[in-house]
Amino acid sequence: MGEIKYYSKEGLQKLKDELEYLTKVERPKISQQIAEARDKGDLSENAEYDAAKEAQGLCELKISKLQMELANARILDESKMDTSKVLLLSTVTIKNLKNGAKMKYTLVPENEANLKEGKISISSPIAKGLLGKEVGDKVDVTVPAGVIPFEITEITR
Repeated sequence: MGEIKYYSKEGLQKLKDELEYLTKVERPKISQQIAEARDKGDLSENAEYDAAKEAQGLCELKISKLQMELANARILDESKMDTSKVLLLSTVTIKNLKNGAKMKYTLVPENEANLKEGKISISSPIAKGLLGKEVGDKVDVTVPAGVIPFEITEITR
């Protein structure tokens, strides 16, 4: 049994969509490539056959990993979460006390992180420093560039 991981509804749906694509589109396409390569004759010297079999192995590996991940996936119920503290799926506005810059991040599970969308991994240094804190708290976060002081200005869902 694998480790239980928590997802937002969107994150879990993304996993399901990827699994469906691999099983209903990629797997049949690779099977077709293997059949075509097999029809060309001698398999011992057939590079197309070898490449298709390798692609099949990689596809099956991805499928089994996704199935395992889905079996251990849990959806977070945001309605039961405390909004006064920074938790997973909180959207936090922080102010950098060194330069006055304001940033807004949503703390998400590792596999849903996307900095362009303002979603940072719960295991990132900034997220770890913010977890459990409340509005008005000042936090010193250790990042690769050094220690940065932040103030939490807003927490939303």
